[in-house]
Amino acid sequence: MLKQNASGNPLFIVLISVHGLIRGDRLELGRDADTGGQTKYVVELARALGERSDVGRVMLLTRRIVDPLVSADYAEPVEHLSDKVCICRVECGEQKYLRKELLWDALENFSDNALQLLKQQARLPDILHSHYADAGYVGSRLAHQLGIPLVHTGHSLGHGKRKRLLASGVERSELESVYRISKRISAEEDTLAVAERVIASTQQEVEQQYSLYDFYNPERMRVIPPGIDTRCFYPPRGDERKSLIAAQLKRFLRHPGKPVILAISRADPKKNIVTLVEAYGQSALLQETANLVIVAGNRDDIQEMECGARTVLGDVLLAIDRYDLYGKVAFPKHHAPEDVGILFRLAAMSRGVFVNPALTEPFGLTLIEAAASGLPIVATEDGGPIDIVRNCQNGYLVDPLDKGSIADTLMRALSDRQAWRRFARNGIHGVRQHYSWSAHVEKYLHEIRPLAEDSAPVVHAGLARRSELFGKKAVFTSLDLNLIGDRASLAEFNREMQKYRKQVVFGVATGRKLDDALTTLRHYGIPRPDVLISGQGTAIHYAPDLAEDMTWSLHIDHLWSPTEVRNILKKLPGLELQPKPNQSYFKISYFIDPSAIDVQEVRHLLLRNEQTVNVVFSFGQFLDVLPVRASKGLALRWCCERLGIPLENTLVAGVTGADADMLRGNTMGVVLDNRHLEELSELGGSERVYFAQKSCASGILEAMEHYHFLTDCCV
Repeated sequence: MLKQNASGNPLFIVLISVHGLIRGDRLELGRDADTGGQTKYVVELARALGERSDVGRVMLLTRRIVDPLVSADYAEPVEHLSDKVCICRVECGEQKYLRKELLWDALENFSDNALQLLKQQARLPDILHSHYADAGYVGSRLAHQLGIPLVHTGHSLGHGKRKRLLASGVERSELESVYRISKRISAEEDTLAVAERVIASTQQEVEQQYSLYDFYNPERMRVIPPGIDTRCFYPPRGDERKSLIAAQLKRFLRHPGKPVILAISRADPKKNIVTLVEAYGQSALLQETANLVIVAGNRDDIQEMECGARTVLGDVLLAIDRYDLYGKVAFPKHHAPEDVGILFRLAAMSRGVFVNPALTEPFGLTLIEAAASGLPIVATEDGGPIDIVRNCQNGYLVDPLDKGSIADTLMRALSDRQAWRRFARNGIHGVRQHYSWSAHVEKYLHEIRPLAEDSAPVVHAGLARRSELFGKKAVFTSLDLNLIGDRASLAEFNREMQKYRKQVVFGVATGRKLDDALTTLRHYGIPRPDVLISGQGTAIHYAPDLAEDMTWSLHIDHLWSPTEVRNILKKLPGLELQPKPNQSYFKISYFIDPSAIDVQEVRHLLLRNEQTVNVVFSFGQFLDVLPVRASKGLALRWCCERLGIPLENTLVAGVTGADADMLRGNTMGVVLDNRHLEELSELGGSERVYFAQKSCASGILEAMEHYHFLTDCCV
């Protein structure tokens, strides 16, 4: 891999957006909760960056989807948007289209595949930019492994979503079973700990949403409003009434010449569309004055849509029927992406108004698109619309829960012609000044270029592989309760490793220090491994002479402050430092009493004190604090890359929580039967983790048979 960017060279930027349906054209916006503004933002950001002379290359990494229920476009591994910009689709667990909440257990798989892809490039990227919590999880791992600066955009945040869901009546149990909210918030915390820049759309997002997080660091955050493509959104030209979408609307409306109240959003409960219909239905004056047009994604059969969208669309139809709004409300089933701009211009030509009544709106991209089209706005007084109305002076803010206020404000916007014209002009001018893509990218590059120029590449030392190491497969296992515990099965395991020593690399990953690990190996008659990972992944040594990987040590020293960690935790009840022989520079080890303090409390305390660390709980009583770039799983992947062994050919055996990230991803994982199974219970749904019936080395041998691991190996 070549050296990263030096000052003045064109940047190589990698954008990561895992979930949803992402392609270069005809984005299916509003299809479901995962195909909203984020998918559009990342594609347009990639295009806009590619138009800059100081950007050499842009890759947008997303999930590859092979599913007859969606377009075959999403199965194409590579889609070129220009000579400098491409979408690369990466394998991520099950290939069918899944909602984002079901992807968490496959993100290590995505990460491993993305890492392999990036290492195949002529040089490493200068910047990784993750979008949403799942991509933040992936980006954090890649940043650790490659030593590349991470930039992150949350788009929406888990803490806020949890509050909204609880307020809407969702049971706490459903927050985990359906929304995996704790997993999401944990990933967001980890991402904030790693990201060197966090890009937010509004100052309110920084101050009121990110401030809920333990690792809230406003100094790393920058407000850069998203841009829009003014080639797609512009004032009316006069030919819009001849469009197909205009003809569709006429089918619904008894008096199509009236001003249009236009709403465009996903069929999501938080978009509050039903309240808008009820506000319209309860105002005879508003019905007399204007038509209501609701564009809530695309649908064929409402009954086949996901639960949230099905409920919203059903309630909209019921409200239309309840208030007898037939002939006054247009509710088209389908629209193409290019129809959105036409819809804004049709509403502007009718001297109508665009309304966004969402309960909360992190930014409000459609509000900017409406403004660029010369259409005044009425928007929720929560989140991004506050900044947009302040910058553009093109409409009104309204309480989204007050139906009377919504109706009154819409009437005000429609009836004051002088104000309408002023708002229309102001919106067009304000977008050009504050929200164009050229303005966005200029601010964006101003923020990320110093990160790229200051970053140093991870230079791998020229550690020579031993000449007899020809293996293309590997077995990595921890010591306690893996190899140790049954001498008979251990002897059989040793014979297998000896038999295939030229085919299979043998590795041990343990929480023990190097000297303790070597003593234990010798005591139990375990041959010295080809690779010995010790100290929970903080040290790596290679056979035959235990050469230490010093590059790994330099790599994991990133942001490590052991003295500060000890000071923060020294008076915490339920924690007791282990004896000095169990400590090292990179590993601070404690005994923990889980009945006195929760592991998450320790982790959150360190985050609140700006300690970027990895906290590992194992065997029901041990807690280790490590550098954030250190773990057994990250060390294992480092070693496999060094030795040229594909992760898919690597069998990994574990028994406790300290082994969890070794077992996830593209490896062949096996959890051995033991009394600490609850620490690895979350891996039960993973397709690439096998739960053995046997314990100790017998379980490893059982897994070899399960995976046909030695089938193509020669003695």
